[in-house]
Amino acid sequence: MTEQTALDFHTSALRAIRIERDAIDSLTTRINDEFRRACEVIMACQGRVVVTGMGKSGHIGNKIAATLASTGTPSFFVHPGEASHGDLGMITSQDVVIAISNSGNTSEVVTILPLIKRMGAPLISMTGNPESVLAREAVANLDVSVSEEACPLGLAPTSSTTATLVMGDALAVALLEARGFSAEDFAFSHPGGSLGRRLLLKVSDIMHTGDRIPKVTEGTTLSGALLEISRKGLGMTTVVSPDGALTGVFTDGDLRRTLDRNLDVHSTTIEAVMTRNGKTIQADHLAAEALNIMEEMKINALPVTNETGELVGAINMHDLLRAGVI
Repeated sequence: MTEQTALDFHTSALRAIRIERDAIDSLTTRINDEFRRACEVIMACQGRVVVTGMGKSGHIGNKIAATLASTGTPSFFVHPGEASHGDLGMITSQDVVIAISNSGNTSEVVTILPLIKRMGAPLISMTGNPESVLAREAVANLDVSVSEEACPLGLAPTSSTTATLVMGDALAVALLEARGFSAEDFAFSHPGGSLGRRLLLKVSDIMHTGDRIPKVTEGTTLSGALLEISRKGLGMTTVVSPDGALTGVFTDGDLRRTLDRNLDVHSTTIEAVMTRNGKTIQADHLAAEALNIMEEMKINALPVTNETGELVGAINMHDLLRAGVI
């Protein structure tokens, strides 16, 4: 075993990155009629996209299937070895099969080709050999060939798997945009993660309502407003007219500016120091939108109104933090 220096590690890593980067760059010339045909076949699919591949190609195939499924193209992975022992029954004539093999001649994949053909499921191949069995039998072959592997022995799949993964992502994104797949659609596929919370959670789900809304009426003294802020703990209080309409807001920041003016907190009324026409948000808006407003305006809380402008709640940065929106 040769002794590696820090410089050797550095050089090896940079060489690997360069080779894989070149492999990705070469894909840009392969977004061609074959790629368009693959997209059209998948868009016309009445069933699901079934991805298959052996070894490292199988690992990449698993990821491609997962990406397709989460971006609006129902998809799953089938191991070609298991397909020969019963799992082929998971594929129907309504499905599209994406078969991945760098050589295009992987025996486990080639074995199931006649059966896929017999059931009438369209076959798309992703290979490094356009003259291979797999490429010839496909309705569209996506060329993922590379000039060299990042592995100096040329044995471990490295740049070839990277190129295949990137081509799979390109396919998923092209289909996503063609379907008009939205951020909300994506969130419904990811309800358990922080992304789902950011995209699905509404202001109404986490806002303070009823007696928990910090609220004082016009004519209340500044000292009375400070007591309301302390009681409700949101760092602000809303101000409403006698008929209940929202007329302003008073925050901790407003308090600091007020104290600089040496005003008497017992005689000064809240209308003299509150912020009028401040930012609000409606209850049916996304919580992520409330976060964007707070960050843009550099504020920590927002009054919540309905479509007629009536005060129905309040929300602050801590609410968003607890809900996992931040």
